[in-house]
Amino acid sequence: MAFEIKQSLKLGQSLVMTPQLQQAIKLLQLNRLEMQELINQELVENPLLEEVSELDAYTDEGDTENKDGESLESMEKKEAEGPTSEEMLAPQGDEKLVDGKTEIDWDEYMDTFSSSPSLPSTREIPEELPNFENMVAQSTDLVSHLEWQISMSDLLETERKLALMIVGNLSEDGYFTGSLEDIAKELEFDLEDAEEVLKLIQQFDPIGVASRDLCECLLVQAGVLLDKDSLTRKLIENHLPDLERRNYPVIVKATSATMEDVVIAAKKILELNPKPGRAFQSNADTYYIVPDVYVYKVGEDYAIQLNEDGLPKLRVSAYYKKVLMEAKAEGRASGKTITKEYIQEKLRSAVWLIKSIHNRQKTIYRVMESIVKYQRDFFEKGVHFLKPMVLREVASDIGVHESTISRVTTNKYVHTPVGTFELKYFFNSGISMGDGSADVASESVKEKIKSLIGKEDAKRPLSDQKLVELLGEDGIEIARRTVAKYREGLGILSSARRKKLF
Repeated sequence: MAFEIKQSLKLGQSLVMTPQLQQAIKLLQLNRLEMQELINQELVENPLLEEVSELDAYTDEGDTENKDGESLESMEKKEAEGPTSEEMLAPQGDEKLVDGKTEIDWDEYMDTFSSSPSLPSTREIPEELPNFENMVAQSTDLVSHLEWQISMSDLLETERKLALMIVGNLSEDGYFTGSLEDIAKELEFDLEDAEEVLKLIQQFDPIGVASRDLCECLLVQAGVLLDKDSLTRKLIENHLPDLERRNYPVIVKATSATMEDVVIAAKKILELNPKPGRAFQSNADTYYIVPDVYVYKVGEDYAIQLNEDGLPKLRVSAYYKKVLMEAKAEGRASGKTITKEYIQEKLRSAVWLIKSIHNRQKTIYRVMESIVKYQRDFFEKGVHFLKPMVLREVASDIGVHESTISRVTTNKYVHTPVGTFELKYFFNSGISMGDGSADVASESVKEKIKSLIGKEDAKRPLSDQKLVELLGEDGIEIARRTVAKYREGLGILSSARRKKLF
């Protein structure tokens, strides 16, 4: 069989992911902090970009029409639909092809391009920023706190090294997770002496730190705080599983103690701290959620305000525009075409970034507008009136793909009269109603479960089956395993563990 080389012509269509299209998609899924970092990075790397001053931004705020006569409504419609792959590949409005290469038409660009189109606005965003007086500049972690106590103790140098290695093997909860035998062997330390150093650290603040398990941790605290109560120590050593299940009759039978004594001892144990390192976890950095969108009730309607506070407004540098115009004029006078590839590339990048940021903001606005339309009862009456909704409904409403809605709602938050929520919160499955009416959202069912458990009798907590029956009385048909899944998702213990006898 002979092999030969042939040429063939084939016609087909394909979507080309240009760098500009990739950038537009990336911008959609960035949160506010990531957007600020990206814009600041572009300001550093692209000399043609500059930040619009507050005075310039204020001057441009009243513009509702572009210089070429295009209305804001028309511009919103175009940018909400987003550029197609063909538009990405074709010259972008103020560009033209010269010898097969794309060149900017500076005259048209200067006349038509507006770098700061106005956005829908109803009122200024109120000052709801966190109080800076409540912020702690620096916090002390558990390891640093223990190292300071070791430095203040009268340990020998070899014992100090052993103590520091023990502290270096603590979990976030304050438990010793290493092997004392291996540490003692590495430092050529006697195991019995190593145990003494470990016991000394366990007496440090917080009491019980560096314990190897829960039983040891509680015993150390009981020895210091409970005057070595024999019954309490016996419960810790032998009956922790029964205490967890509130199985007090079994404890009474095993210890020959009275129910009253067992209850008193159990109360004392509940006052101990099973996670000594927990107090230092609370000193971790506090992260504040800054909403991307605000929704206000104005009269009988709801107004949407994009939060652009902290996001620099960009435009192309007037200096570089002047330089390029002069260079082009000189090229015309001399009959030569002056091409500056670097400036051309940076200008295209700057213009596309500005357009992409504006398109991102418009898309977020339109998505929030659609959510408000579908979830009006939620904004009027609260979480219990949240309706089931899927990405496809909003995508169909504003005319974009579902993947675009998914990217827009990721890590974006909205401040509403009801509270602050992630945009993805509004998209959830539905639970059927027994009376044949409209389905109820799963998040609404979770709130009902949380409300029912919050009102229960602590001595007779509601079981999952009882919750199913109570929800059924409200017309919500739901399986017991679904109730258990929702309860666990809310971080609520089972009825056996919620039960309290005192």
